[in-house]
Amino acid sequence: MAVNALDTFRELGLSTVEKAKKENQSLQQEQFLELLTTQLTHQDPLKPMENGEFLGQMAQFSTVSGIQDLQASFKDFANSISSDQALQAASLVGRYVSAPTSEGLLGAGGTLSGSFELPASSANVNLKFIDALSGEVVRSIDLGNQAAGDVAFEWDGMTGNGDFADPGLYKVQVEANLDGENTVLQTQIKSQVESVTMANGNHGLQVNLAGLGPINFNQIKQIL
Repeated sequence: MAVNALDTFRELGLSTVEKAKKENQSLQQEQFLELLTTQLTHQDPLKPMENGEFLGQMAQFSTVSGIQDLQASFKDFANSISSDQALQAASLVGRYVSAPTSEGLLGAGGTLSGSFELPASSANVNLKFIDALSGEVVRSIDLGNQAAGDVAFEWDGMTGNGDFADPGLYKVQVEANLDGENTVLQTQIKSQVESVTMANGNHGLQVNLAGLGPINFNQIKQIL
């Protein structure tokens, strides 16, 4: 008695398509089973398909299907993270954050503050505020002996002559004598968030800082 290959697949439950699967994935499964059934129907009776070969094809299809499901899950996860970051970034508008930059905006009658990390104790730490346009050093402050760790600073906007500096963008430069060498340290400047730029093809989520422009959201070190 001839055995109908399609009935055999149905008995094994291989032709059943779960309703929970997406429509395009169901079509792929049906097409695969139809192709495999045709292959079994037209195989050479003298050289029938080996069980191992049949199982290998089934395993390959299952692997591809599983990878597609995994990719879809990762995409959903990534979209969820992006949405959470967007909500967090939007809540920062109008607030102050600390981010790694060498420049800061001095407002009229305001101050410019931030911090830097000293990797080792130093007896000679100097802080300079430089006009970003002219390159002129408007104020130099000797911080003296400082222990290793995070060091905070705040400039009141006064120049070395005792006058108020013009509002605008200033470069902050910290120099410390470490192991006999004069070393320039990275500064974290306090800045106000003006707006948020959503992720696009070239950049991720960004926040726009007053006077400084955009930085990546993940560059923010502290929300003040």
